[in-house]
Amino acid sequence: MDDNDDRFAVYLTNYADNSTIELPLNPSDLKIKYESDDKTQTVINLGEINQLGPLKLSTIEIASTFPKDDHFVSTADFREPTYYIDWLEEIQKSKGRVQLVVASTELSRTMTIASFEPGFKDGYDGEYVYTLELKDYRKASYKKVKKKKKKRKSGHKKSRNSPAKKIGRGSTVIVNGRLHLDSDGRGPGAYEKNAKRKITNIATGHKYPIHVSTLSGGARGWVKKGDVKRA
Repeated sequence: MDDNDDRFAVYLTNYADNSTIELPLNPSDLKIKYESDDKTQTVINLGEINQLGPLKLSTIEIASTFPKDDHFVSTADFREPTYYIDWLEEIQKSKGRVQLVVASTELSRTMTIASFEPGFKDGYDGEYVYTLELKDYRKASYKKVKKKKKKRKSGHKKSRNSPAKKIGRGSTVIVNGRLHLDSDGRGPGAYEKNAKRKITNIATGHKYPIHVSTLSGGARGWVKKGDVKRA
């Protein structure tokens, strides 16, 4: 895809090996479902009230088909239906993540495969119909609290400067450079300028090896190593 390619296209990238597929037929609808974890309670002399809760993981459901031939497909890289099915099933079995990108829009986010249902409809085996439900990935981190030890008094010692920390997954960085769809540089997009981002993935040996997101977890894209510096 080049700079002038502004057509609607849905891409999925496997975080494990950076392989990317484009859905052969675009879904007729693509909606993001935002839902909060609200609870209702009954209060004496007041009745039922709504106790507002935090946002649940948002979901995207895609319903489309995997055709057996390349007639009317929306991708130039057409594959057999079993290729797409095996690709998605392997990620789901391995508890992996995908990067969803919708070309010509700003929709780009890290998600997991919550459910995948391929099959046939109305007894017709000329194409595979499928429903794919993707759910936002939210990383949970736990910190072990260590009991502080009392420092022993000792003679004065010359202090040494601590070595600079390396940049890696989870590092907060400043980005100045162009975002791309994958680590090989496909799908060049917007430019980041002095943007404070977080590193979510590193693909060693690739031209654009660093994937960054917003501090709240919204995926942005892949950039060169020289485009980032520690915040």
